[in-house]
Amino acid sequence: MTLTIDPQANTAAEMVRTAPTTALRVASRNYELYDTGNVAAVDEVFAPDLIDHNPVPGVPNALDGMRYLIREVRDGFTDTQHRILFQQELSDGWVVNHWQMTAVHTGDAFGLPASGKPVAFNGTDIVRVVDGKIAEIYHVEELLQLTMQVKA
Repeated sequence: MTLTIDPQANTAAEMVRTAPTTALRVASRNYELYDTGNVAAVDEVFAPDLIDHNPVPGVPNALDGMRYLIREVRDGFTDTQHRILFQQELSDGWVVNHWQMTAVHTGDAFGLPASGKPVAFNGTDIVRVVDGKIAEIYHVEELLQLTMQVKA
């Protein structure tokens, strides 16, 4: 399975610099953390009382869940880049993002041993930004796409 990368889609870093509103910039900053592996910046991007509607099983709270996910991506992949395929700001601070992550699977991540293979998979997030931080998140990742590429 090969996914086509949209060369016109902005990277997360580009969106953080150029998005016209705070909510759009903050929503994009989430992906920048994965691209840089910057676990320490979770507290800068997410509210302390973050509500994660798709929490990581067995992780005590939503912020620790975000840290876990960023560490897994950082430790399992190199050349990680998120591209924003679609982004729309709604009312009350809500932002919808459809994104694609490309990387090389060079380490163990999410229970998958390193394969050395390039990967590209999509996801969709709906976040609510309050006072410059993500306060609530719904996230869905196309993990079947990822698994099929790694195991092919």
